[in-house]
Amino acid sequence: MRSDKFIKYTASISEALQKADFDKINILADSILKAWQGNKQVFICGNGGSAANALHIANDLVYGAAKDKEKGIRAIALTGDISVITCIANDVSYEDIFSRQLAVHAQSGDILLALSGSGNSPNIVKAISEAKEIGMRTFAILGFSGGRCLDLADVSIHFQVDDMQISEDMQLIVGHMVMQWLRDQ
Repeated sequence: MRSDKFIKYTASISEALQKADFDKINILADSILKAWQGNKQVFICGNGGSAANALHIANDLVYGAAKDKEKGIRAIALTGDISVITCIANDVSYEDIFSRQLAVHAQSGDILLALSGSGNSPNIVKAISEAKEIGMRTFAILGFSGGRCLDLADVSIHFQVDDMQISEDMQLIVGHMVMQWLRDQ
């Protein structure tokens, strides 16, 4: 029956949230607040559904977190400029689509938020490594085992779920939690 599948899906989301490490989500929120106050930038990346989530979270930081304030957070989804992405992927490699953008735009003290179900995507791993070389603070929201990014990122918010859609849902839920908290600051 269809409703059984829906109930099971909802239960999976609830279970993932009950196991959430809210201390790490607090660290992410505090770091983004400090970046906002210091006029630093937040860069967000991901592949597939996580790429769309990067765009969504960037929008929430630029506009949603600002509420009635004049200026939102300087947030950029590295997934947004398809001409840059396809140029780098074609001329260099798909593995470099995020790290090359960071090398041009990011500065020490900025933040990278990497979104990944597996935590093993080569372009995400390379983006985190590049961000660390630049002197950025790195965060990752991960599913499954957390993959290579689990230990690579400065702070990993890990949901040990073996379901890509639940993993992607957790990315947006964390993004919305942070955005609403920031809006109230």
